[in-house]
Amino acid sequence: MTAETSSPHTPVVDTTHSPYARLRPVGVGDVEVRDAFWQPRLDRNRVQTIPAQHEQCETTGALTNFRRAAGNAPDEPFHGMYYSDSDVYKWAEAASWSLASTDDRVVAERLADVIGLFEAAQDDDGYLNTYFSVDRVAERWTDLVVRHEMYCVGHLTQAAVAHFRATGSRALLDVAERACGHIEARFAPGQVPGTCGHPCLEMALVELYRATRDERWLRLAVWQLDSRGVGVLGGSEYLLDHARLRDQSSVTGHAVRALYLYAAAADVVLENGDEELAAVVDRLWADLSGHKTAVTGGVGARWDGEAFGDAYELPDRAYNETCAAIAHIFLAWRLLLRTGDGAYRDAMETALHNGVLPGLSQSGTEFFY
Repeated sequence: MTAETSSPHTPVVDTTHSPYARLRPVGVGDVEVRDAFWQPRLDRNRVQTIPAQHEQCETTGALTNFRRAAGNAPDEPFHGMYYSDSDVYKWAEAASWSLASTDDRVVAERLADVIGLFEAAQDDDGYLNTYFSVDRVAERWTDLVVRHEMYCVGHLTQAAVAHFRATGSRALLDVAERACGHIEARFAPGQVPGTCGHPCLEMALVELYRATRDERWLRLAVWQLDSRGVGVLGGSEYLLDHARLRDQSSVTGHAVRALYLYAAAADVVLENGDEELAAVVDRLWADLSGHKTAVTGGVGARWDGEAFGDAYELPDRAYNETCAAIAHIFLAWRLLLRTGDGAYRDAMETALHNGVLPGLSQSGTEFFY
């Protein structure tokens, strides 16, 4: 199927055609922010943060990894962690959304160059992960628990949807669809259970479905959700594999992973109205908001394992990391779209101001985890 016509006015989370959404967000390009609080931060993001993040991707070797996979840096070793590709994909997503509201030629040209690297590094069968591209080919898909292969494709896909919506170009969307098609072939829905130790792809697949209207991607997202609790990840509670998602009632495990997973389930409900899954998300939110959220909106109390912990747990070194605050917003946002209930809006606002903004310095170039 071909993707729908896109414009810079497309929302970040697009429920335009979602039959079970009560709210439909306006597009990035449909709003002008002119105030003393947010406008300087948005300008700083474009002028300072996005260029600084690109430079970080250079200095850490994350971009070199793509050149190496493309055959343009054959003498270089792999740099950084096995999930370093995701750093570049997150940068590409941020740069794309910046272009949705501002015509910045420097950002556009830099992003085009990076997309060219992604294209060149991708295998003919759609596989794309620079950690496994050169000297670990035989290890692909042998460690779903740790190695973040699907997670990286998830961030690739989110970047691709952002770029498509911001520019109308299919360049990155085509890369993402080939990568997702490879996963669909490897972990065929209804046949081969497959899901990642770090959720992300599930959410991205639903947004890819919204961008393309191709049912394959929604079907694969549901299959990934339903692949939990069958031992793919060793039955780990930390990785949300201890029970079928549809049977879970307590928020547990790694906070970011859990909230990414629950947000994906909420996304699926917006598209197919799955009442069983909706009930699961509602009871998980009730546990989260009633028992495991700090007054600041912070979640994930335990430094050890970046995990939720027990109800009302408040250690003397509460973790409440920035990533978890962002994931908290992801889930609340989707529940707001489904219900229109202002309580979810309030949760988003609290987490945004107290949990997300402190993660970035006033200069826009330093970060606090």
